[in-house]
Amino acid sequence: MDIVVTGAAGFLGAEVVAALLRRGELRGQEISRVVTVDRVAPAVEVDGAGPRLVPAVGDIADPDLLDAVVDQDTGVVFHLAAVVSGQAEVDHELGARVNVDGTRRLLEACRRAGSTPVVVFASSLAVYGGELPPVVDDVTPLWPSSTYGTQKAIGELLLADHTRKGFVDGRALRLPTICVRPGAPNRAASSFLSGIIREPLAGVPAVCPVPPETQVWLASPESAVANLVAGAEVDLGSDRRGVNLPGVSVSVGEMVQALAEAAGPEVAELVRWEPDPAVDAIVRTWPARTDISRAVAAGFRADAGFGDLLAAHLRRIGR
Repeated sequence: MDIVVTGAAGFLGAEVVAALLRRGELRGQEISRVVTVDRVAPAVEVDGAGPRLVPAVGDIADPDLLDAVVDQDTGVVFHLAAVVSGQAEVDHELGARVNVDGTRRLLEACRRAGSTPVVVFASSLAVYGGELPPVVDDVTPLWPSSTYGTQKAIGELLLADHTRKGFVDGRALRLPTICVRPGAPNRAASSFLSGIIREPLAGVPAVCPVPPETQVWLASPESAVANLVAGAEVDLGSDRRGVNLPGVSVSVGEMVQALAEAAGPEVAELVRWEPDPAVDAIVRTWPARTDISRAVAAGFRADAGFGDLLAAHLRRIGR
């Protein structure tokens, strides 16, 4: 069985590719090839990967490229390619081309291939918005308050329709914000949630653009990768294709306090509180808590709490 991973050069994409190559099998079948789709080849180092790792370099919105990589041997597609929230908000054309056109053309390539592949779509809690209940569940209506959230909601609807018609077996996984994400900051509105931990631990000041009482929903990189891979194998138990993945609810102030307790007050003091109304307006529309009972019953992994997320990052950086 071949597997296609879009957005494979990104952090999560590269980690998913590595996890698949290490496993060697998925859905009870041997993985013959992992075909990666991105503008550059992913930096993945796995012993014995060899010819199983096949980079396809190009544009996710190019239908010729997608027809070349999705064929009758394709059993699973992980669709992770996306323009992130902050960038999609300011560059409408780019966001629409990648997040909407790229998703539609990928699903159409799956339809033309005729193999009914499993498609794991990395969605987001940004599909919600407006006046939300205290706890969001999988049947809470989608009402995005950002361009990125709208584009992800469109992707979910396209995935559901292609599943209804038997073209694909779709699963839309609404990811929490990943924390702590390694590497440089990106243009996501949520980027600061990793930055206020990652940068101070490196001795670099960081800016928090939202008030300390702001509640957020987070998951560790390890859980996010494990749950994306699990998304290809779980049984969601209904025709409802979207599922809110497990996370932990914590306030931004509690995150900084945990940083002070773990690394010292002088580290936490590197966080500067500088309000940014544009970022705050986006973050306030995201759910801070979701009902994860359906996700846990399906077999998705849950982090224990923010302390575990922070401890995992400290281990990764050798502190």
